[in-house]
Amino acid sequence: MKLSGHTRPYAVLGHPIGHTLSPVMHNSSFKSLGRDAIYLAFDVEPDALMDVLPAMKAMGFGGVNLTVPLKEVAFRGFEELDPSAESLGAVNTVEFTDAGMIGHNTDGEGFLLALKETFGSSPRDRRVFVLGAGGAGRALAITCAVAGAKEIIITDVDADRSLKVIEEIQDLSPTTHMRSVPPSPESWNMVCSEADLIVQCTPVGMRVEDEPLLPASAFRPWQEVFDLVYMYPETGIMKMARESGASVSNGLGMLLHQGAKAYHIWTGQEPDVQAMRSALEAEVYGGTD
Repeated sequence: MKLSGHTRPYAVLGHPIGHTLSPVMHNSSFKSLGRDAIYLAFDVEPDALMDVLPAMKAMGFGGVNLTVPLKEVAFRGFEELDPSAESLGAVNTVEFTDAGMIGHNTDGEGFLLALKETFGSSPRDRRVFVLGAGGAGRALAITCAVAGAKEIIITDVDADRSLKVIEEIQDLSPTTHMRSVPPSPESWNMVCSEADLIVQCTPVGMRVEDEPLLPASAFRPWQEVFDLVYMYPETGIMKMARESGASVSNGLGMLLHQGAKAYHIWTGQEPDVQAMRSALEAEVYGGTD
């Protein structure tokens, strides 16, 4: 990659940020398209975010992605929000304009595209079990409700957080049946065995030594299990589900599609999605660029 005084920088911010594969996919697309741009990663503490973003705009950054724990910080700090961020209560994509900064959220669209691509399905008319009611869990629970899920069951180690998400979803999608379950293995196993789609939204699985939250006995052959963790070919919960015959996916497809949507927001153009996909798969599954 040749850098010059005209190179346009883009970035992802998080805390921590070492796990991210966003630079891998975006820089691959930049290279393929011959774009004079570079995508970087920076560790930014939550308290500094709303000072850092205006500085990045002033420095000429073309756009920024946000990951945990900065998405909700930006949502609270932005004056202008795209409807995608307003509905999901989080910002993962920052657009810099002459008038200021606009917060977007591409996670929901990326998740739905990944489901369709991987399983050929959607949440419509299905019972969905969401593990984790933090920023990601909240966003995807709302996404599933708006997409027509029949029922959403949500759990979190913080029971109050689950209840808060349920209240928000009931305002957005009154016809969706909602319930929370306490953070106990017995409750999780029972609910999981009844669900059509299980979405794992906690950080468990980001470390190879993490024990899966659910055993193989909680899964069934007709289920689909989507783990947002994307840096490994197979996480612990995916292994448990696969051994019981369920269809499984990591979060790589969601990362790809939310990133492609962010690129379009920043540039008004389409990225090289195949170059992005190939770079991600080489990083996670092995192979050459």
